[in-house]
Amino acid sequence: MFEKKKIAVSFLIVLGAPIAAFAQDDYRAPRTEWGQPDLQGVWNFSSDIPMQRPAQYGTRQFLTAAEIEEIKARQAASDAASDSALNIEGVDESYNDFWVENAGIGDSVRTSHIIFPEDGQMPALVEGAVGRQGMYGGETTGESRPVRIAAGGIGTDGPEDRGLSERCIIGFNAGPPFTPSLYNNNVQIFQSRDTAVIMTEMIHDARIVPLFESADAMAELDEDVRLYTGDSKGYWDGDTLVVVTKNFNGLSNSFSGVGTSLEKTLTERFTRVDDITVDYEFTIEDPGTFSNTITAIVPMTKVAGQIYEYACHEGNYGMVNILRGARVQERLEAEGQ
Repeated sequence: MFEKKKIAVSFLIVLGAPIAAFAQDDYRAPRTEWGQPDLQGVWNFSSDIPMQRPAQYGTRQFLTAAEIEEIKARQAASDAASDSALNIEGVDESYNDFWVENAGIGDSVRTSHIIFPEDGQMPALVEGAVGRQGMYGGETTGESRPVRIAAGGIGTDGPEDRGLSERCIIGFNAGPPFTPSLYNNNVQIFQSRDTAVIMTEMIHDARIVPLFESADAMAELDEDVRLYTGDSKGYWDGDTLVVVTKNFNGLSNSFSGVGTSLEKTLTERFTRVDDITVDYEFTIEDPGTFSNTITAIVPMTKVAGQIYEYACHEGNYGMVNILRGARVQERLEAEGQ
């Protein structure tokens, strides 16, 4: 038997170490052989920080020391109560309890990832924007295709009723932008003189980003060419890699389960702030979905390991079984059972 793995712990891992948010201003990132800041390697973006800010914090971006200690004490008490109530180990351990990796290992004192709007909340949807759709159950909701959600679905009539991650098209944390989720929160960055490759672990999607001299020099893709993950171009702004992505196909959500992405422009900024931390900041401009822009910061921590192939079997096996089970259920209902 193995000891119960406590990974989903709030704000516990790096409190004894320097906080990435307060990295020294004079830090100089290591350089590649051609002189660019070196962002290469595997980075983890796990987090227990909420994307949207709880209302009690107002416009404040960081927790106080007293609030951190209160959270630590509350989490410790919760863990102790859970251990006492469950006392489960080994093969009986919950799948999610063992594999969930949403403990913060980077910047652990933010009140939310969203920093704009200033209240840390999602802006209102514009009139006519596609709202949330889908569910995890098998009942049909009556909503129309295409299904743009990452996980879940709107029914079981056919594979098109299921979410994009169930169809192995887009991972539910891969984006872009990539956002912390329950597991597989890893990304690997490769660099050459004129190209960056951003490969997310989930669905092992790799974005090949050509680099230009400046934002004004970036070549524009024809508007008729549309992709699930858009078309990415990049440039260096000092020590920050800036990646601008347009030409999304509208067949995925814009952000946080809403919108269509068709009018979205995503700007990502990768800045190495110390030897083990990259600040990942993204801004979403989508006038077809949101009434304002959205900016968020997700710190990423260096991982001393490799990314292995993410074999997405949901589309091969899970999908077949979902649809087969639905047909059996329909037959039994027709037979009055």
